[in-house]
Amino acid sequence: MRDKLPHIVLASSSVNRRQILERAGIAFDWMASDADETATGLSPDALVLELARRKLEAVLPRCAAEDAVVAADTVASIDGEILGKPRDAAEASRFLHMLSGRTHVVYTGVCIACRGKRTAFCHTTDVTFYPLSEREIADYVASGEPFGKAGAYGIQGPAALFVERICGDYNNIFGLPVARMMRALRALVQMDE
Repeated sequence: MRDKLPHIVLASSSVNRRQILERAGIAFDWMASDADETATGLSPDALVLELARRKLEAVLPRCAAEDAVVAADTVASIDGEILGKPRDAAEASRFLHMLSGRTHVVYTGVCIACRGKRTAFCHTTDVTFYPLSEREIADYVASGEPFGKAGAYGIQGPAALFVERICGDYNNIFGLPVARMMRALRALVQMDE
């Protein structure tokens, strides 16, 4: 089945997403999308799907017709608030205080285009943090780790020490639910057969 898959292009400059594909042994190229990532008034699932769609649309014209183009976007959400990438230290600290001792949801929207066909889905994972001390939060923010990361943390780094429990796909928290993505891509390719 692997040899039937088209060439994959990841519409992202995310190191995390590239690492997920590499660890899974998937051959791919990547292109930064430079898509507008601002949107308001959307639910978390609608937001990540919209931003993934924008990234896909930005990269698709630069790809070959036979390529499978994959785009994704990830946010965290708690109490109805979407926690994207923090703008500054104060916002990173606020996000981490909200997550401390509680469960939040990580949403990743994935859009795939291949041979004129498209599919999209939103995947969720529940993450529960241990209660965090003021010192833990201050030190983590001072380290610079929260910046550029949805929810102000990267589970693959020092914030791994904050996580009490995960319910769902670990890779989703990291930025790409790769198992579901590959199943969706295979289903899309099989539509041509």
